Amino acid sequence: MTNPVSTAENTSDNPPENPLLTLDFEPAFESLGEDYADPVDAAQFPQHLLRFRNDDLLETLGLHPNQVADEHFIQAFGKFAGRFPLLAMRYHGYQFGYYNPDLGDGRGFLYGQVRGVDGNLYDLGTKGSGTTPYSRGGDGRLTLKGGVREVLAAEMLHVMGVRTSRCLSLIETGEALWRGDEPSPTRSSVMVRMQRSHIRFGTFERLHYLERPDLIRKLLDHVIDTYYAHLNQEPDRDARFYAELVQRVAELAAQWMAAGFCHAVLNTDNMAITGESFDYGPYAFIERFDPRFTAAYFDQMGRYAYANQPGICKLNLELLQEPLKQVMDAADLEAGLATFEAHYIAAYSQLMLHRLGFGELPTEIGHELIGRTIQFLQATKIGYHDFFRALREQFSPSWRADAALIFTDSVSSNADALESTFRAWRLAYHRALNQIPEAALDDVKARLARHNPTVVIIRPEIEAVWGAIAELDDWEPFNRLLQRIRSSVEPPVEPPLP
Repeated sequence: MTNPVSTAENTSDNPPENPLLTLDFEPAFESLGEDYADPVDAAQFPQHLLRFRNDDLLETLGLHPNQVADEHFIQAFGKFAGRFPLLAMRYHGYQFGYYNPDLGDGRGFLYGQVRGVDGNLYDLGTKGSGTTPYSRGGDGRLTLKGGVREVLAAEMLHVMGVRTSRCLSLIETGEALWRGDEPSPTRSSVMVRMQRSHIRFGTFERLHYLERPDLIRKLLDHVIDTYYAHLNQEPDRDARFYAELVQRVAELAAQWMAAGFCHAVLNTDNMAITGESFDYGPYAFIERFDPRFTAAYFDQMGRYAYANQPGICKLNLELLQEPLKQVMDAADLEAGLATFEAHYIAAYSQLMLHRLGFGELPTEIGHELIGRTIQFLQATKIGYHDFFRALREQFSPSWRADAALIFTDSVSSNADALESTFRAWRLAYHRALNQIPEAALDDVKARLARHNPTVVIIRPEIEAVWGAIAELDDWEPFNRLLQRIRSSVEPPVEPPLP
């Protein structure tokens, strides 16, 4: 993260030895051929102000941040110099339950694919980089507010242990955009997102719509070879691929739920074939535990409400079976999907136990504690993130000896009207503490600090940051919030990569 850099101050169009342009790009998706994407040109912007750079991701790409100047980001990811082809990916998708064959990358493209120092192949994909054949009359742009929100969402989810895409850069472009829900023009930006793959469930669904099982087979082989290579020697690798995808998606849904995150637009074109979370529009972190909470104002029926996310993910996996049935055995697909609930429950239970400070507990005691926690949060309307932050800050080894010492102040005082609910939770927590040896209480404290961030970006905090940018062009609150997010857990949780 740096101070903004304007092209007015950097007149050279060709800074020497731009390390972002000399990365060893691999044409993995490009090699599939012209049936899967279209070469496009990037928009030309009147101005380039670097508002965010992710030095953590540079290190994943094998670059030291000191090697990469702000001007290098502008040349590579604002002017889009030196990269060809830029590929607008083709896909369809079920949007709010209805099939839409008029989709595809409408304001972004696959910039390139690079092998990380961890051996994984990563996509660099854009958002807001101009029109494509799939823009459907739109301008292909991203509002600056939308870019700021996506940067914050990705970094927050990352530190909370969610398997997520992350933003590599955000550049303000000097354009004014008109949006139907805005009374005045707003500012424009272009973002580069980094994740394992931008291949979506909808990429397969499009090929089924076109009645091209040959292209489905080719794409499936590519996905397994590239992202599930450990299955290559298995005689039933197709079935194992789908079963593993089901597990990854179930675990992702559990990560969202434990983090108190509502994605809001879980259409099949927003589901990655690698089981990653990406594309953050009207998302929100819940303020209180409300199963019916819906982040998108246009989701009037609550289809993608917070509590519906696991079920929607399973439905999307079921819809993916339709194209896969053209090249796979239907019984294998059904068998894979049948494991979804077990994977979800196991992942969610473990994540919630971590947030409560525990590693392993006897099944009955662990389930009781999680159930009492949810019951308490839902009944008392205590802030979801406030509760876990208070648990982190107030936990004491003395709680193991005397249940009456657990939350003697802040939490219990908010629950006077439902004292019995609080007492039931407190006794469940006390019982759990007595299932572990006294010497393990330090581990509880460390686990609480690792899994419960001191800050979670609920909407008022995001709006305050945006207000400073929109009204005063003041980026310090944004920068400070990013620093608070990154230092909010000890040490940061690193989710397993798919």
